[in-house]
Amino acid sequence: MIEKIALYESAGYDPYRNLAIEQHLLEQVKPGECILYLWQNQNTVVIGRNQNAWKECRTSLLEEEGGHLARRLSGGGAVFHDLGNLNFTFLVPQTDYDLDRQFSVIQEAVRSFDIPAEKSGRNDVLSAGRKFSGNAFYRNGTQAYHHGTLLVDVDMQKMGRYLNPSKAKLQSKGVDSVRSRVVNLRELNPDVTIESLKSAMADAFSKVYGLPLEYLSEDALDRDYVESLYQQNSSWEWLYGQKIPFTFEWEERFPWGGIQIALQVENGIVQQAKVYSDAMDWCLAPKLETALIGSRFSKEALRERITSSEIGVEEDLYQMLETV
Repeated sequence: MIEKIALYESAGYDPYRNLAIEQHLLEQVKPGECILYLWQNQNTVVIGRNQNAWKECRTSLLEEEGGHLARRLSGGGAVFHDLGNLNFTFLVPQTDYDLDRQFSVIQEAVRSFDIPAEKSGRNDVLSAGRKFSGNAFYRNGTQAYHHGTLLVDVDMQKMGRYLNPSKAKLQSKGVDSVRSRVVNLRELNPDVTIESLKSAMADAFSKVYGLPLEYLSEDALDRDYVESLYQQNSSWEWLYGQKIPFTFEWEERFPWGGIQIALQVENGIVQQAKVYSDAMDWCLAPKLETALIGSRFSKEALRERITSSEIGVEEDLYQMLETV
């Protein structure tokens, strides 16, 4: 039975630190307690635990434009975060985990702006058939969390720009996202802002649980532990080195001939490479295969391997890498 509710609001926009705080709060939550965590990320694509980063996001484009790729502990699909989005997390012991009650907080907060809100399926909250909140879930030992997005004034152009799949062919055993029709809450009511929605979420949290709200300060966190989780969340191994085998294929034609490149990737490393080409230089394909095996699957690393192959058509192959 929940006897205490508390609110923690992140002051920063770094996705790796915010996800670290979320994990720390999960491990801290006490029996009979529910914590609501409100947080924002700047220009970030967050993928589910079992998703293939390259299939869900134009990773190189995102990074070139100053964005971040992050991977969360929970399942579900890829989402785009900017400062027009408010993230929430309910952290609670599993014995007191109540999904309907938690969703009621979201619905109550949004309805306070005279916006209709209804739960759809297990993961989404809609208004008039359009999605403004996607949700995901995680359980660890005796604790659990339910987190999600609240689209207030998200840049939809960027959302589509980064989440659109690559033109190159990628076959993966990872989990794919399912795209839905989305809407910003400000489109439904111009009075909705991030700050007003934070206040509405706090009020709804107290109302739904029937308890006074306590506020947690940064002093409640173990900074050294949060830093260790931050390092893990921002590591290449966590973001890209997941054990999701996949095949990535490019095919292009240039004045010197056509080329098809197929890479078998596991743990983010190219395990096998096969190159087919009708170029007059018969050495091109085997040289490129040898160079690519063992490379990290990133545009920068693949570019370095192509450069080392010294096959004379490096600039054309660099163009192909733009799809990574």
